[in-house]
Amino acid sequence: MTTETGRAAPSTPPTPPTPRILGGEYVWITIGACALVFLGAFESLAVTTVMPAVSADLDGERLYALAFAGPLATSVIGMVAAGNWADRRGPVAPLYSSIALFVVGLLIAGLAPSMEVLVAGRFAQGLGSGGLMVALYVVVARVYPQALHPAIFAGFAAAWVIPSLIGPTIAGAVTELWSWHWVFLGVVVLVLVALLMIVPALRGLSNEGDAATPWAVARLGWSVLAAVAVLALNLVGDVPGVGPALAVVAVVVALIAVRPLVPRGTLRAVRGLPSVILVRGLAAAAFFGAQIYLPYLLTDRYALTPTVAGLALTGGALAWSLAATVQGRMGMRLSSVTAVRLGTALVLGGILLTVAITAFGADAVLIAAAWVVAGAGMGLMSPRSSALTLALSTPETQGFNSGAMTVADSFGSALALAVTSMVFLALAAADPFLGVFALAALLALAAAVLAPRVRAGTSAMGDGAKGSVA
Repeated sequence: MTTETGRAAPSTPPTPPTPRILGGEYVWITIGACALVFLGAFESLAVTTVMPAVSADLDGERLYALAFAGPLATSVIGMVAAGNWADRRGPVAPLYSSIALFVVGLLIAGLAPSMEVLVAGRFAQGLGSGGLMVALYVVVARVYPQALHPAIFAGFAAAWVIPSLIGPTIAGAVTELWSWHWVFLGVVVLVLVALLMIVPALRGLSNEGDAATPWAVARLGWSVLAAVAVLALNLVGDVPGVGPALAVVAVVVALIAVRPLVPRGTLRAVRGLPSVILVRGLAAAAFFGAQIYLPYLLTDRYALTPTVAGLALTGGALAWSLAATVQGRMGMRLSSVTAVRLGTALVLGGILLTVAITAFGADAVLIAAAWVVAGAGMGLMSPRSSALTLALSTPETQGFNSGAMTVADSFGSALALAVTSMVFLALAAADPFLGVFALAALLALAAAVLAPRVRAGTSAMGDGAKGSVA
């Protein structure tokens, strides 16, 4: 092509292709990272399925609850340690160490000759899984451009939800065909394969941290106290006479201990990052605090089989995955603030529908429909709250703030489950299910009311670096 003067017209440079999480340089780290999330979620759900068989085989009824409470408690310590380590030295060393701890825990549990040894392995799993998620969030911040954050977090959300569809079935089949030992040992090989996929993308990140960032010894101490409090919440509720009082004390201790583990102003819902962390914790508390009682309601009141009752959770999981995928495809066309506000509103709506259905004894199918609404809300809210957390962080605070986000998930869920357990027991003579769902609705209402405050204020960025009381 020439111009009127006979000179060649300058050619228009080709438009560079839009980066994708499954394209070019990101494909293998995306697959590997999502695989690690998937395997962590699968193991959590699989253990729930096989633990009765484990307990019977190892005569471990006395330690049955501790096998679940222990990993939740120790994961808090792993989250804080990995976040601080990542801020100092980058995410690679804490990621590798967390994976190693997770694998060691799997091996100990899979080869356990007694329930005591299995619980010790579960403690190591908790340390590893807590640190693993925090380190992966920092890897996302260092490897992917910000425009891809909604998409990769959608992948994480899907990787977490999909095991709820297949995990229990696979774990049950493995236990029946071989042994419950292989539910632990089989995952080891898959974790190592996922690790190989992400190694190439991590080679240049080894020293990308701020060595001047101090070791947060005090914060680690608070995380240990918080872990003890969370563990106590799962153990003291059944103590005759004083169980509820001890649970209240544990809640107070947990709230005091969690303050240094989250950005300044989190418990006061300061605008920006603190409110992002608080809203995420409240939404998780509402959703999981209600979800654990849905199968119980459907089997107890509607006389459904456990398999059929589980379909309600499957519907919510599918909605979560679909909503996470949709928001990921929309990218920056859907603002993260709007997604969080809409997501919390849907969670509230789904739980309110569950309250109404429970109160009026409506058809069980409506409960499944209500949980689809709540699941869709989590699918919108969860990935975008992760994206907002990184957007409001500096490179020096990505580890701390990622740790705070996962701590909010664990603490929100643990505290909600402890309190709903107390409510359920207190209302046993009336309508315990209605009381539990009403409490979850109050938590969801708080999340929806506070959701507009996730929009950043002038001082939101970097507050997490101080780790000061909230």
